[in-house]
Amino acid sequence: MHDQAQRLRTMVAQANRDSSGRNTRVITISSGKGGVGKSNFTLNYALALAEQGKKVVILDADVGFANIDVLMGVKPKLTLAELIRKQATLWDILETGPMDIKFIAGGSGFQDLLDLQPEQFDYLVEQLGLLQGYADYVLIDTGAGLNAQSLRLILAADEIYVVLTPEPTSITDAYALIKMVVNRDPDANMRLLVNRAQTAGEGREAADKISLVAERFLNLKIPMLGILPDDPNVTKSVKQQVPFFIAHPDTTASRSLKQLIQAQLHGEAALDAPPKGMKQFLHRMVRLFR
Repeated sequence: MHDQAQRLRTMVAQANRDSSGRNTRVITISSGKGGVGKSNFTLNYALALAEQGKKVVILDADVGFANIDVLMGVKPKLTLAELIRKQATLWDILETGPMDIKFIAGGSGFQDLLDLQPEQFDYLVEQLGLLQGYADYVLIDTGAGLNAQSLRLILAADEIYVVLTPEPTSITDAYALIKMVVNRDPDANMRLLVNRAQTAGEGREAADKISLVAERFLNLKIPMLGILPDDPNVTKSVKQQVPFFIAHPDTTASRSLKQLIQAQLHGEAALDAPPKGMKQFLHRMVRLFR
């Protein structure tokens, strides 16, 4: 463990030297209900970014249902809980997944965020701040729906990806999540990801239903992040504990994800707003949690 920690310290020192002021983009990935493939999307989205040369860290904040490690068949040695108890450093708990993506297993850590002692919270903020300059992206996989912890993480992030499926209940719950976020922050930067669509038309129809209602009643325009098809190879990959982006790189879900990434990084879906960075995320998180 000591050797791994030393190696990661060397890597972050190099990343900080090479960052040239680059800010880390913090994205929360959320859903109005469970079972829409949110965590699976988070993992494979991270891998698609890594394929484009981006350094990605996943923070698994899905309290009670954290399963990023299960999806890729990696058993974490330590979790965020040890960091919160000041029994480990960030580099001790930072695990390595496929394609050199990094992840932090949540364990029971996020469940305790509201009850932290001041010195514990300060240590957590200090340690997570080390991700600034180390990662291009920090993806935070929050729990389905909204609880006090996930809402604060959502509000602190640069961007919010709302994952839904074309099912009516998923659309309704996704809109409820969006409404709660907008009531707290009318300027929240949100995008829609429709998962498990039978056709592109079905995916666009689901997104349009939310977009039209949000524009009418919330005065909010929510752009589309993308549409991922309902692909049987995704289910096979979950059972194999191998991400579909690796196990089935030429399947329809993988090809759609590659197109999504290309559009986001280089095309018409590119982001206009620059990232505010990990430090600003943590400053906002401190204000929201205290």
